[in-house]
Amino acid sequence: MSIATVMSSDRFEVLEGQGARPSLWLERLTLQDFRNFRQAELDCDGRIVVLTGENGAGKTNILEAVSLLAPGRGLRGARLGELERHGSSNRMPADRLSGDLGAGLGAWAISARVMTPEGPRQIGTGRDVAALERGRDRRVVRLDGEAAKGQQALGEVLAAVWLTPKMDRLLEEGPSARRRFLDRLVFGFDPAHAGRIAAYEQALRERARLLKTGSGEVPWLDSLEQTMAERSVAIAAARRETVGRLAGACAEASDAFPRAGLGLAGDAETGLADAPAVEVEAGLRRRLAADRARDGETGGAQVGAHRCDLTVTHLPRDLPASLCSSGEQKALMLSIVLAHARLVALDRGAPPLILLDEVAAHLDSTRRQALFGALLEIGAQAWMSGTDLANFEALGAGAQHFKVDDGFVRREAL
Repeated sequence: MSIATVMSSDRFEVLEGQGARPSLWLERLTLQDFRNFRQAELDCDGRIVVLTGENGAGKTNILEAVSLLAPGRGLRGARLGELERHGSSNRMPADRLSGDLGAGLGAWAISARVMTPEGPRQIGTGRDVAALERGRDRRVVRLDGEAAKGQQALGEVLAAVWLTPKMDRLLEEGPSARRRFLDRLVFGFDPAHAGRIAAYEQALRERARLLKTGSGEVPWLDSLEQTMAERSVAIAAARRETVGRLAGACAEASDAFPRAGLGLAGDAETGLADAPAVEVEAGLRRRLAADRARDGETGGAQVGAHRCDLTVTHLPRDLPASLCSSGEQKALMLSIVLAHARLVALDRGAPPLILLDEVAAHLDSTRRQALFGALLEIGAQAWMSGTDLANFEALGAGAQHFKVDDGFVRREAL
């Protein structure tokens, strides 16, 4: 019996009509010279998208393309040059690009028609060839046919969150991956968070360069450290708010996934619990100034937003997630993602896009059905990949299917 039948046959009769589509979904996704795709186009309705195919066919590349329609470096964290299709000319005529992106782009490009609660929007991003010719490598973003100032504009249209096989050990390894995952969750509530992160990281890199070369004058270092302290406090405040809301939602979750306890560790994050923001900012600024000699030798900085960590606990077992089994860790991550999607739907009027790469294959049938049921109940357009179509049969009428084969994609009627 399919999830469609389990939940409500009426729901799925309506789902295929206009009224029950999610309030946020991709109607069309277009790729050009991206990874192993010379050109690809997916026309979708609002249902869950299932991508099946052999390993290496390009399923994850499609999910990565969707992830780049939100702020950040996508689900692989790749550099811009790594996204280029091997053998592409890097000088694509503008008239070969989707009109969503317009002139001025070349190399790889991604565009989408997004259905939102406010109506359809056209968004696009790609590698800026003109900047590349000047020795700079940067992304351009277009929104409704016009150039946007930065990636924050993408976050104002849609939010996206994802789980991939490479994230399986996220809860037991170092803090950097957890921090990136946390910031992705924050983007869903606060698109401006992406700009704060970018400004902080630029100041951090510039300060490290000046300290290493010994060429930084005190006023310039003071200015960079002021920026780092200000941004650290703003970033920490956004993280604290998101974690606080998520912790409450996770503690009340009633899915087949374990309830997750969430917390934060970090200078600014813990400091804001006991002191006003202005005092925390001043303290960070003093620490940065005092640590210049040591930071010049070691690189980076001993304090700041890049030192934060997300802590996760398996509440029913009262056990740190790092000590849980791999299966329990996967279930905890799904619990967090589902709670986040529910909160974003309440906050923004639409859930985020949820990208799940090879997740279904690693769940038992009970949790797989629970995941599908939760996604349908939330009303998110999830994008899921796998090699075995049988793992998605329980979705029934709740999914649309695409076959991916060595850089080609086609819709399948099941």
